[in-house]
Amino acid sequence: MKILLIRHADPYYPTDSLTEKGEREAKLLAEKLIKENITDIFVSPLGRAKLTAKPTADAFGIKPIVLDWLKEFPEMLGFEYNTDYYKNMKSPWNIPPEIWADDETVFDNEGWKNSKILSNSKITSYYDNVCDSFDRLIESFGYSKNGNYFEVKSNEYQDKTVALFCHFGIATALIAHILNMPLIPIWNSIFLPPSSVTSLYMEQHIKSRPLVHGIFAGIGDTSHLLAGNEPISCSGLHTKELK
Repeated sequence: MKILLIRHADPYYPTDSLTEKGEREAKLLAEKLIKENITDIFVSPLGRAKLTAKPTADAFGIKPIVLDWLKEFPEMLGFEYNTDYYKNMKSPWNIPPEIWADDETVFDNEGWKNSKILSNSKITSYYDNVCDSFDRLIESFGYSKNGNYFEVKSNEYQDKTVALFCHFGIATALIAHILNMPLIPIWNSIFLPPSSVTSLYMEQHIKSRPLVHGIFAGIGDTSHLLAGNEPISCSGLHTKELK
């Protein structure tokens, strides 16, 4: 089975919608995804994700299923930090490197949940709910989580391609979960541009054994924007321009 993690197109956050650029991105994205054998579409309840999914869903004639757990991590989860040049920033994926990169606990697969910067936050419980919800979703497609890998319980869905239209924090959290890696370094070391596509294959190494491992074939792909002469948005980065 193939899973596509798709970040919403260029956002206009004040109204939870898309900019004019975002609307163009969503149309170019649909032109790219029509070449995929998408069989199921799941979407965040937030407007910017729904609007991004609509051109693709219309092209396939699929009615998206809204999943509440695909909604972006709330910024206000009890997490905060202060430095001389970052005042009261709440976003946990924009943590200044001097805050997290020297803390060895954030690099530990289990210990990161007990790191100092998360000690007063609800991020881990929110993260655990996202991971558990994802595991239940793919279990409905015949893949059951077993420790650090998955087991095939049914071959009925192996040819399916499932698209999840969501958000930066959610998509990168799922990358960390599937790779069995600590969340904080993934959050702060990977950028997924608006309307980008991250492709995951649930690969069964040996057909006679039911063991499956998630293989990422591409992270943050924006080839549809390049093909349509549409600049890549840097929304979510501190920089002003991507080249």
